[in-house]
Amino acid sequence: MNKDTIYHFVGIKGSGMSSLALILDGEGYKVQGSDIAKYFFTQQGLEEREINIMEFDAGNIEEGQTIIAGNAFGDEHPELVRARELDLPIFRYHEFLGNLINNYTSIAVTGSHGKTSTTGLLAHTLSKLAPTSYLIGDGTGFGDESASFFALEACEYRRHFLAYKPDYAIITNIDFDHPDYFTSLQDVIQAFDSFGAQVGKGIVACGEDEYLRSLESDVPVYYYGFSNEFYAYADNIDRTEDGSAFDVYLEGKFFARVEVPAYGEHNILNALGIITVLALEGFEGEAIAEHIKTFPGVKRRFSVRSVNDLTIIDDYAHHPSEINATIDAAKQKYPDKKIVGIFQPHTFSRTVALLHEFGEALSLADEVYLADIFTSAREAEGTVTIDDLANTVNKEVTIISEEHLSPLMNYSDEVLIFMGAGDIDNLSRQFEEAYSQLNIRN
Repeated sequence: MNKDTIYHFVGIKGSGMSSLALILDGEGYKVQGSDIAKYFFTQQGLEEREINIMEFDAGNIEEGQTIIAGNAFGDEHPELVRARELDLPIFRYHEFLGNLINNYTSIAVTGSHGKTSTTGLLAHTLSKLAPTSYLIGDGTGFGDESASFFALEACEYRRHFLAYKPDYAIITNIDFDHPDYFTSLQDVIQAFDSFGAQVGKGIVACGEDEYLRSLESDVPVYYYGFSNEFYAYADNIDRTEDGSAFDVYLEGKFFARVEVPAYGEHNILNALGIITVLALEGFEGEAIAEHIKTFPGVKRRFSVRSVNDLTIIDDYAHHPSEINATIDAAKQKYPDKKIVGIFQPHTFSRTVALLHEFGEALSLADEVYLADIFTSAREAEGTVTIDDLANTVNKEVTIISEEHLSPLMNYSDEVLIFMGAGDIDNLSRQFEEAYSQLNIRN
């Protein structure tokens, strides 16, 4: 890589793209990018670093640039057409990242669920222990010119993670998701097997996941979980309103007492994965535990805020397993409060493929509201409707929208969880503003 080259990002506001741009900027490279004019939360970090963001235009492409293209944009994009006319080097996001991590001891975090939270915890902890660059799928990226480690979130969608050959992989679970691409659960399993075959030193995998227990790999697989049969396991678990505390054992020997300021059983497992890989790299248990307990969380993963006595939580949960985990976490943190689930499905294909599983998961909330299915760029329409989903929920369901938030205005001391991978966070903010104004008038 050349520090005299300008790295131009086509689609710089994408969550992975913005993270990668921040990393290159932090490591001293010249970075700029383009996107649509609409504001995205990912651009906040770019603006803080004074990275130039332009609107899409073929005129942005000039001689001497290296182009990094977001996976959402096809080869016919005007900027990419212009780049080919100038014979500039063009890399897809995952391709460029795959080349970049070869310069470090790399740790990739993947799995059907929990990637972002786990990568965030890994990045936070490891960067306190050693110089580290990291990329998190919530739009967070950090580059350290002296970094010896690189932590990254590796997404399985369209098998993009096969562009990476990390030293270590943490695999949280395997589940059927992205039905617009994967044809079956077996197809997903085969993708993870292919990824595992590319790992250089070792795989750290959740032993509680039945599909991971049969993972095929030529490198050692270190399982973690709640049973003492695993390489790493948690014991003496204490789940409270402040988080979770537990003893960690490695190969049957006590390693550390760890406090995780996060909720839900899944976050205990995520922490175990982090601790295992850091222990394999020689870090001491006491030092690891010291930094894990200061983890502030990641964007849109159980993000809590309050309006008077009302608690509002934003969460990216968009799969039944993730909804289960989020509601479990809320019940741990707020055992005496009513849990209200507000969900926006993401993609028609996922909704129809997992329709009844969604209904079962949402039924765990005390009360349920649904927003219409988010129309993704991946698919313009589908055969399933929001009413179809409502009919699978074992609770009375109310349909809401930006124009119809009034059913939520009567709450005062409950926990409202806004869940989904679309734009439900906008709905959440709109509700908060309207609710605040209502309380001012009252």
